[in-house]
Amino acid sequence: MNNNNRLISLDVFRGLTIAAMLLVNFPGSWGAIYGSLEHAKWVGTTPTDFVFPFFIFIVGISVALAFTKQLDAGKTKSELLTKSFWRFVKIFAIGMFLKILPTFDFSRIELPGVLQRIALVFIACAILFLYTGWKRQLYIALGILAAYVLALKFIPVPNIGAGILDPGKNLTNWMDGVVIPHFLLNKKGYDSEGFLSTFPAIASGITGLMAGRLLTISRDKQKTVQTFLLTGLVLTIAGYGLSLYLPIIKRIWTSSYALVTSGWAFMVFALIYWLVEIKELKTGLKPWIIFGSNAIAIYVLADVFETLYYVTGLHDFAMTTMVNSGIYIYTASLLWAIFSVLTCFVPAYILYRKKIFIKL
Repeated sequence: MNNNNRLISLDVFRGLTIAAMLLVNFPGSWGAIYGSLEHAKWVGTTPTDFVFPFFIFIVGISVALAFTKQLDAGKTKSELLTKSFWRFVKIFAIGMFLKILPTFDFSRIELPGVLQRIALVFIACAILFLYTGWKRQLYIALGILAAYVLALKFIPVPNIGAGILDPGKNLTNWMDGVVIPHFLLNKKGYDSEGFLSTFPAIASGITGLMAGRLLTISRDKQKTVQTFLLTGLVLTIAGYGLSLYLPIIKRIWTSSYALVTSGWAFMVFALIYWLVEIKELKTGLKPWIIFGSNAIAIYVLADVFETLYYVTGLHDFAMTTMVNSGIYIYTASLLWAIFSVLTCFVPAYILYRKKIFIKL
């Protein structure tokens, strides 16, 4: 940690993750994306499928570290809960607001979404951290994942049956149409960030809580790295083992997917922690620290920027110019995504230099 007791390795991990989220969220063309930058069609994973659960894992770590510090400083649990509730409301509302840009057509508003899921995981982790111990958190996470396996396998979908995991025919997708009003869903009638799949995402967040707890009590950095690596290995093996029975499917956040991605999150963070906190690596960290210092605010701003690029015609002009000049359309699409990331770095840098840290 630095002099302000910030865990620099966590800022780096968060910065890398948010930059990756921007890179995969804003291609120049959704019809021209290199495979590794596109989500798996259904079963299996690409590198892109690890980005969102990594951020969910980071949410859990951040809750544990921030709340521990604030409780030690004399804040009460009720104060932290109230503050957390309003943060949840703000993030959730902004997520819904972004859906109606740029036309402000409220018929396009959707209840599920990335920011909405982050908000739900955040408030769940906040409540669990404040009012339960780590053992109960572990039992809750395992209970959620086990119950989700049984639900997907044995609860029949009307007119389809039980254990079907095909798109639009599984229990998770069907439940969206039952629980969420149709006018708050997309045209498919279900969403990747829908109702039922939010529960295993909360389990992913709980793994971050467990990691954060370890960081707050450990005094041996080498042992922390070893524990993270071992935990990550166990979770990953368990996830791949479970995938033989319940496939890894990001779009419905299956329990095997939650285990595998949380396992890799532990191991990737262990590497970053080892490089930054133990080996005291300095070179090349600054951009990621800058991105990580205002991660959610930059994510929101990126959506606003992209809307402006489309409205002003800059996006279409840039893509047309690149393709007409002979650049392969997949490469042009990637170059636009990189441009989107770089333009977001500008406000992130300004905020960082002015020591402005926006807590949505």
